[in-house]
Amino acid sequence: MLNALAAGTLVAIACGIVGTFMVLKGLAFLGDALSHGVLPGVAVAILWGIPGIVGAAVGSLLMIAGIGVVTKKTKLSADTAIGLLFVGMLALGVVIVSRSQSFSGDLVKVLFGQFLGISTIDLVIQGAATILLALMAFVFQRPFLLLCFSEEQTQVSGYSAKFYHFLLLLMIAVSVIVAFQTVGTLLVFGMLIAPAASSSFISRRLGSMMVLASGFGFIAVYAGLLLSYHFNLSAGASVVLVAVGIFFVIFLFSQKLKPRRIHATRCN
Repeated sequence: MLNALAAGTLVAIACGIVGTFMVLKGLAFLGDALSHGVLPGVAVAILWGIPGIVGAAVGSLLMIAGIGVVTKKTKLSADTAIGLLFVGMLALGVVIVSRSQSFSGDLVKVLFGQFLGISTIDLVIQGAATILLALMAFVFQRPFLLLCFSEEQTQVSGYSAKFYHFLLLLMIAVSVIVAFQTVGTLLVFGMLIAPAASSSFISRRLGSMMVLASGFGFIAVYAGLLLSYHFNLSAGASVVLVAVGIFFVIFLFSQKLKPRRIHATRCN
C-alpha cells in the first residue's frame, strides 16, 4: 500500500502537470487516443518477454509519428488523423490479444493497472519521469502557455509552434507511458483530465493550476486506495472514480457561486 501511495502520488504530479496543458490546449482527444494507442505495443512486449513500459513507449512514438505523417501528407484535420490512428491502434491491440491464449492475467494489468504490484524499480522510473516532466514544464513554461492560446502568437514571440507542439505531445506520451503501469491504459486518461479540469474552475494561473491539479490527483489516489482496501474494489478504478467525483463536486459548487458573483458585480 505504501508503494502504491508513492506511485500514485508521482502519477498525480505528472498527470497534473501535463493534464493542465492538455486542458488549456484542448488536447483531451489526443490524450485519450495515446492512452489506448499503447495497447498493441504493450501486447507485443508481453508476448516477446520485454518490459511493458518499452512497448508502451514504442506504441506512443508510433502514434505520434503516424499522426504527424497523416496530417502533413493529406488535407485531413488533426482530429481526423488522431481518430484514425486511435481506432487503428486499438483494433490492432485487440487482434494481438485475441490471437494469444496467455493474456488472461496480463490483459487485466494492462487495461486496469497494477496499483498494488508496484515495485521499487517502477517507483524509480516514475520518479525520474515526473522530475523530467516538471523540469520541461518549468523551462518551457512561456512557449507552452503561448501555444495553448495561440499558435500565431507563439510564432510572433519567436518560438517555433511546431517544435513546441511536438514537445507537448512527447510530454503527454511520457505521462501516459509512466502512468499506465499504475492505473492502466483505460484509466490513465481520467488521471490526465479530471484533476486538471477540476483545477481550471478554481484558478486561471498556470502554476497554481498545476499545483491544484496535482493536489486533486493526490486526494483521489489516497481516497481511492482507502476505498479499494476497505471495500475490496479495483484500486485503479477507485482512484479515477474519486478523481471524476471531485470534478463534479467542484463543478456543482462553482455553478452555485456564479449567481452570487453576478449579483455582487451588479450591486457594485
